[in-house]
Amino acid sequence: MTFTIRPLQAEELAAFFHYLNDHLLDNGRDGAPLFQPMSRTSAGFPPEKVNGFSTGLQASFGQQGWRRVWVALREGEIIGHIDLRSRPEATARHRCLLGMGVHRAARRSGLGAALVNTAAGWAREQGLEWVDLEVLAGNAPARGLYRKCGFVQTGEIADLFRIDGESLGYVFMSLHLAAEADKMAV
Repeated sequence: MTFTIRPLQAEELAAFFHYLNDHLLDNGRDGAPLFQPMSRTSAGFPPEKVNGFSTGLQASFGQQGWRRVWVALREGEIIGHIDLRSRPEATARHRCLLGMGVHRAARRSGLGAALVNTAAGWAREQGLEWVDLEVLAGNAPARGLYRKCGFVQTGEIADLFRIDGESLGYVFMSLHLAAEADKMAV
């Protein structure tokens, strides 16, 4: 599969949110695992998350609330994304949080690993030391991808969510960027 990964431009936000709403149609449906802690019948990307992306993209790196987004494009259409954002704790500026998604037609094509490598490379260039993420415990494909990309599980909260009558835990994973850079130098 041929694709291009590049930073999201501010003028593309409407198309990006359209992609995200389409992506959420797969959340826990038709055999796919839940990948967002929200009901399978949710009506789309929540307004507070839309605001988080919009305001975070305007914030300078290092400023509380910053966010950077990369999109994967095939023939001009968004087929995946990855975002990094500041942690909410002011004393954790050496770390960031990762979120990502891949369109149903592009899964298991290597796109997820390419997105992670793009974001991790940028984070390393900015001097960040850690990339953290949270993933639903039942999302085995995502957890496998993250492990393959060098993330290690750092914790888990069992029964954190009750979604559609189902108990779901949250798994915390981290990538130590200095350790990954050391591996690549060998």
